[in-house]
Amino acid sequence: MKLKHKILAAGISVAFMSTAAIAGFKQPAPVDVDLVNRVALGDMVSAQQAKDDVTFIGCGIRKFDTGAGVVSTGFCQAGDADEEQFTCFTDNPELLDAMSSTADFSFITFAWNEDGECTRIGFSTQSFYLTDKMVK
Repeated sequence: MKLKHKILAAGISVAFMSTAAIAGFKQPAPVDVDLVNRVALGDMVSAQQAKDDVTFIGCGIRKFDTGAGVVSTGFCQAGDADEEQFTCFTDNPELLDAMSSTADFSFITFAWNEDGECTRIGFSTQSFYLTDKMVK
């Protein structure tokens, strides 16, 4: 009987420890702008909580009524702690659709061509981008 209790207690302990380890996983992604490879990435929480006043990342969409119809344009922009920054622009409907999928606390990545046009946009909204300061 004692051996069964020890095995059961050990099993419960292992299960609890593995759940606790997964539940607390954090993955901050500080903003990085790579002007050589024309790519930027980072998560919005890390940008907002950066220890400097130059770090930022985000995307936006603007719609304009021209009288002949609505025109949409989008942009992604980032600046890192090394004061490298870039903003790319697009009117590509598929990239605009991708831009609209952003959410609070998103990880954002984007790339651009030599003309400053956005060529790739990606978002990931995961619990592990949140920091202890965000969870109350």
